[in-house]
Amino acid sequence: MFLENTVNHKEQFGWIEVICGSMFSGKTEELIRRLKRAQFARQKVEIFKPAIDVRYDEEMVVSHDSNEIRSTPVPAAANIPILADGCDVVGIDEAQFFDDEIVRICNDLANKGVRVIVAGLDMDFKGNPFGPMPALMATAEYVTKVHAVCTRTGNLAQYSYRKAKSDNLVLLGEVDEYEPLSRAAYYKAMMRDKVRNMKVNDAQEIPPSKPKDSNA
Repeated sequence: MFLENTVNHKEQFGWIEVICGSMFSGKTEELIRRLKRAQFARQKVEIFKPAIDVRYDEEMVVSHDSNEIRSTPVPAAANIPILADGCDVVGIDEAQFFDDEIVRICNDLANKGVRVIVAGLDMDFKGNPFGPMPALMATAEYVTKVHAVCTRTGNLAQYSYRKAKSDNLVLLGEVDEYEPLSRAAYYKAMMRDKVRNMKVNDAQEIPPSKPKDSNA
């Protein structure tokens, strides 16, 4: 379990924590846990999420287990610094949906003494690194990778398999649209989808070959 760093009041710099993993792995749950501990300690806390994330609530950050904490929806990362002025702790959920500027903003906040806690998907539905998450993970002091349980094998799952028929990179959804899978189950599912989507052309008639000239 992640333990918060001991605060050194002589040190002016903060730090960045990244919580990453697949869908249904408990990222938001862990984010809320850390933020509520900070609130209980009477630290000034602000939480932000992308304005496009309205799955459960327009303002609340809500986990799949229905735990929630009030947040401020923002359309872009550039809105965060002004709203986070004077904070001890800043939480950011669904960071993969923000633009690349979120990396600089998180580092600027940490350099000003703020503890920044970021949660997001590390891979998209195609298994590729998602948005600014790789850069955030690289610059963070602490990275916690959480796992879901594969619905097909029972093993640890790190892939978010999309069941919905859409190629859009951003597709908000829950269990009807996504399924957490292990590496083996994800590979098999993607191969089945590839075969299913292949376009098989009708076989063309092969013209009969001409008889060979016996005098040749």
